[in-house]
Amino acid sequence: MRRCYIFVIGGVMSGVGKGIATASIGALLKARGLAVTAVKIDPYLNVDPGTMNPVEHGEVFVTRDGLETDQDIGNYERFLDENLSRGCNMTSGGVYQTVINRERALGYGGKTVEAVPHIPLEIISRLKHAADTAEADVTLVEIGGTVGEYQNILFLEACRMMKLEKPKDVVVILVGYLPVPSSIGEMKSKPTQYASRTLNSAGLQPDMIICRSTHLVDEPRKRKISLSCNVEFEDVISAPDVPSIYEVPLHFHAEHVAERLVKKLGLPKKSTRLKDWKSLNQRIKLSKKPIRIGVVGKYFSTGDFVLTDSYLSVLEAIKHAAWFIHRKPEIVWLNSEEFEKHPKLLGKTLNQLDGIIIPGGFGTRGVEGKLAAIRYAREKKIPYLGLCYGMQLALIEAARNLLGWSDANTFEINPRARHPVVCLMKEQEVKVRGSDYGASMRLGVYPCVVKKGTLARKLYKQALINERHRHRYEANPKYRQDLEGVGVVFSGLSPDGTLAEIIEYKKHPFFMASQFHPEFQSRPFRPHPLFLGFIKAAVKR
Repeated sequence: MRRCYIFVIGGVMSGVGKGIATASIGALLKARGLAVTAVKIDPYLNVDPGTMNPVEHGEVFVTRDGLETDQDIGNYERFLDENLSRGCNMTSGGVYQTVINRERALGYGGKTVEAVPHIPLEIISRLKHAADTAEADVTLVEIGGTVGEYQNILFLEACRMMKLEKPKDVVVILVGYLPVPSSIGEMKSKPTQYASRTLNSAGLQPDMIICRSTHLVDEPRKRKISLSCNVEFEDVISAPDVPSIYEVPLHFHAEHVAERLVKKLGLPKKSTRLKDWKSLNQRIKLSKKPIRIGVVGKYFSTGDFVLTDSYLSVLEAIKHAAWFIHRKPEIVWLNSEEFEKHPKLLGKTLNQLDGIIIPGGFGTRGVEGKLAAIRYAREKKIPYLGLCYGMQLALIEAARNLLGWSDANTFEINPRARHPVVCLMKEQEVKVRGSDYGASMRLGVYPCVVKKGTLARKLYKQALINERHRHRYEANPKYRQDLEGVGVVFSGLSPDGTLAEIIEYKKHPFFMASQFHPEFQSRPFRPHPLFLGFIKAAVKR
């Protein structure tokens, strides 16, 4: 079977929108009946992003088969409505590790192993394996970073080698940025021109240039880029800022992006079925009545700026559920450390919300502020959804304030606590002692049995579910009976009954928390049941 590859490369600056552009192109090609998959390449030397601070690199997304990946994989899954595998994310660290391990095992037969060609050849091998695994007609490959950086040059070299081998099967797209300086008031194309020439210096000529900007790119700028960058006028694509990322596929469709790509690759010409995308965007536009949801976390600040990428999947899952019932989500980012410094802010802030979410996290910073928020949500009957750490902290809050165990804690924070309501999983003990932290958590999809007669069962409408995990600690089964005595309902358990997966309170409008991450499986066309139930409860409030 013929495999085609579309490389998406960024120019001018990071955060220009390569991930959404890649996901949107994939959605359009899939809407034309093609089998599509997507691969994200990250040039850092970490083997995966699992050990990185979310403020450093944004959210860590987890695939069904348990790989900790870049957040763009989440966007690919949401736009393609497909579950991607571990072969869809690679890093410089992972590639180098494989090549070095192979060399140590005499896998190269005593040859001199060099950065070129051996690293690019390993990259190419992985890309072809990802395409074959997905049986994809088209594999989209997003190369992280910006053209001209030292870090991603070997990935560009892999692209060059693939283009040389089969030029008709490989297309290169450059995503550039056209600023409109307020002091000038004119859109400037020169940064993208320089990015294109920098790409030329790596031996690659873009077949298409996507021009990101705050405004539509007009004809004079398109012609200037076409002439200076050696790209056909029709292949200069305007990509202005839009209110919702889910508008981008429709905008690209209007710019004939998929049509041009199919022609370049010699793929069958078919009509594009965009009924679902049009309905989604219509629903978004008609969702005008606001619903205010507070996200209480600590990974928000990067200098003087607010970073929402740390909780990207949570944010999107809230949107999916809100739009589904024609509500406009208003996300309020709340730093839990502020509640510790200024306790009076707690009630004043939370009373103005329709619902509260505490997402996943690690460590001690901001924990007391989160516990105060959970207690307030429980006592004041504010809809609450806890995710992973948000469930563990809900159990600690119950132990402290309902059972009266003031020292109740998680083993992660206080290993000597008299009441370790949250403990280290048995299989994790050896790993933690040996400082084995990389890719060693409980990761990927695990089954959960949902108890009959509970709110969780009502929302899921089935007894057995499968959800994605990322944790080392669990609810200590030793204290389950005590917690049940004060109203905690363990509504979801692992099939063997040992691991608590979902908790809730019956005498509450909506108080639910899960050990897993439901946000990873939410889709724009199919909101996750827990988020949908939470948003409906918030609307009632």
